[in-house]
Amino acid sequence: MKKFALISAALFALAILAPAQMDMSQDKSKRPSPPASAECKFSDGKTIKIDYSSPRAKGRKIFGEASEKALVPYGEIWRTGANDATTFVTNANLMVAGKSVPAGSYTIFTVPKANEWWLVISKKTGEWGTDYPGETEDLARAPMKVSKTSAPVENFTIAFDHAGGQCTLRMEWENTRATVEITK
Repeated sequence: MKKFALISAALFALAILAPAQMDMSQDKSKRPSPPASAECKFSDGKTIKIDYSSPRAKGRKIFGEASEKALVPYGEIWRTGANDATTFVTNANLMVAGKSVPAGSYTIFTVPKANEWWLVISKKTGEWGTDYPGETEDLARAPMKVSKTSAPVENFTIAFDHAGGQCTLRMEWENTRATVEITK
């Protein structure tokens, strides 16, 4: 009888605590690389929205040569964030550095280098993390301008600078800034 009471109590406790654990694991804001988003709205109400996860530098070497043990080695495809794949959703037909991008949902990756980056817009969506589907799924590859930030950037950041009829997509982390112009 004592065993039955003990097992019953353990099952009751498990039934109460398990859902609380599941709720905590589903709270993405508590991840080491929490979710973030950036949005740019054109004058006609059309938008571009990017959802990503924002990793932290935590004293690590971020961009550099593989021999430097950089987190993101130069010349290699990068998922451009952490956790879930970074999404790029627009309800406008766009030009990204002169490349045509129709309204739709995409996944973005980048290829960072010391003096240039490439923004990779993939037609395939729904990947998790590092699963780059390959060049056959690329909609476009657009060159990005690279510069240094004025101060170190701890949290990987994607943002838009809006001026006139264009949005400039900006990515910053460590001491690097990469930008690309987007117009309708």
